[in-house]
Amino acid sequence: MHAVVFDIDGTLLQSAEVDDALYQQAVRSVLGDVQIRSSLAEYRYVSDSGILAEIFADNHIPIESALVDSIKTLFVEALKLHVATAGPFPEIPGARNILRIMTRSLDHSIAIATGGWRASALLKLESSGFGELDIPLATSDDAEDRKEIMKFALAYLGRSFDSVTYYGDGPWDRDAARELGWQFVPVGSALGGLQSYNASLLGRPVPQEST
Repeated sequence: MHAVVFDIDGTLLQSAEVDDALYQQAVRSVLGDVQIRSSLAEYRYVSDSGILAEIFADNHIPIESALVDSIKTLFVEALKLHVATAGPFPEIPGARNILRIMTRSLDHSIAIATGGWRASALLKLESSGFGELDIPLATSDDAEDRKEIMKFALAYLGRSFDSVTYYGDGPWDRDAARELGWQFVPVGSALGGLQSYNASLLGRPVPQEST
């Protein structure tokens, strides 16, 4: 049995740019014109909770649960408005179908591990038609560290596996998979990865990152 774990933004959905813009908008709506680093890769933990903790630290603002909750709420409301006006986030071609196939596979068990908060992750997945698949989901509500989030996703599957593969679109995904000793499949142009999914992925051993 092989475990296969997927990121969301840029991996299952074409949502990364909008997600990042609305996240920063929510942060500044609550905290004011704070300093935000120019690249996600500059943060130690690339997750909604991890980045936010570093934004508080960078700007010498004490972390208060009320401020964090306000940012979360505004962010989710902004995502809801985006979906209501622009429609659901498009899937990476074939993503929903490959997950549907894997949920029926006798050889694979799948989960999702995202750096996003649970509320925003569920909103994006459910509005884009992934909610019906009922896949275990680990988020930055579980941990700030991407590796820990990924480990939570694996634990939610409730058994041991012959191999574990992670599909992701960012260098932080690749690095986390390597540190965990998982196989990694890059998705998207940034890492020179898959541009679409098809059933042939299941016709060979679990794919690994090309070198």
